[in-house]
Amino acid sequence: MDMKRDYYEDIQLLDSKVLWFWFLMLIAALVTFPFLAPSYYIYMANYMAINIIVTIGLNILVGYTGQISLGHAGFFAIGAYGTVLLMKAFHFPFLFALVAAAFIAAFFGFVLGLPALRLEGPYLAIATLGFGMAITQVIGRWEVFGGRMGVEAPALSLFGISITTDLGRYFITVTIAFLMVLGARNLMKTRVGRAFIAIRDSDIAAETMGVNLVYYKTLAFAVSAFYTGVAGGLFAFLLGFISPSTFNFILSIYFLAFVIVGGLGSIFGSIMGGIVMTWLMLELDKIQELPYLGGLLIGFSEKFMTVAGLPNIASIIFGLIIILLVVFEPLGLYGFWIRTKIYWKTWPF
Repeated sequence: MDMKRDYYEDIQLLDSKVLWFWFLMLIAALVTFPFLAPSYYIYMANYMAINIIVTIGLNILVGYTGQISLGHAGFFAIGAYGTVLLMKAFHFPFLFALVAAAFIAAFFGFVLGLPALRLEGPYLAIATLGFGMAITQVIGRWEVFGGRMGVEAPALSLFGISITTDLGRYFITVTIAFLMVLGARNLMKTRVGRAFIAIRDSDIAAETMGVNLVYYKTLAFAVSAFYTGVAGGLFAFLLGFISPSTFNFILSIYFLAFVIVGGLGSIFGSIMGGIVMTWLMLELDKIQELPYLGGLLIGFSEKFMTVAGLPNIASIIFGLIIILLVVFEPLGLYGFWIRTKIYWKTWPF
């Protein structure tokens, strides 16, 4: 039986030559992918990496700590606008601006975590929803943020090297996402991560065992907001232009859907959720371009609805996929992965 007898066995990243082999193969695949793939798929990979960071951050709060949030689009906006404005107004280097904006988002996460000490369930969901909507309203009304017209991201450079292509952004985004994944994985192995899990399972029992609920609940919000702030800063340079309408309520719902579809309380599930759901989002946006089906949908919209409502069909399909996945696999994609792995390990018995 594969048992861990020492704490260092639990926290080490890879504990076998087989895992090291596949880890190195993954690194090689990530490095060679942008040189072989078309530009659109490099853009898609950047988008996936950003959503992976958001999903992991939200999963730390929802899956590991048991707190709900419908306002992560607000932290996403803080990270995006903070990074852009720190670079344009104060001439911060990109990495410094990205981290500083993420800490600003973490501060707001800490403040938002204070109501979590007395609220839970739908009441906490409403409080976080109000925060997310308030952030977009403030950003849209202040001229320093560009108002409703939005703001353009400055030229991106790293260590004096100008980054102007999706290929250059790929190495920055994927590297940061890789480090954030490792950071989250290690965090969950520490006393902080175990405290988060204890609060999720039973906050009363956790407090009885000496877990400081005030500290760890607010810390969970701050860490989650930090991750989302980093993703927001990267997102601003992926698009090149941001406006308040980008960070709406639906975006927060999408983030939560990524977590649920990937699997609550799982770092690997967050990675799968971010990849699969981002691919679905981008592909369903082009649903009218599908052969045969696209023409049928356009004809159906012209006859019974309007062509302008065609994108709503993509949202309906997106929602149905989420419902079916949750109904037939409550553990999400991670549960499907576990079942598949157990099946092949026990095959043919």
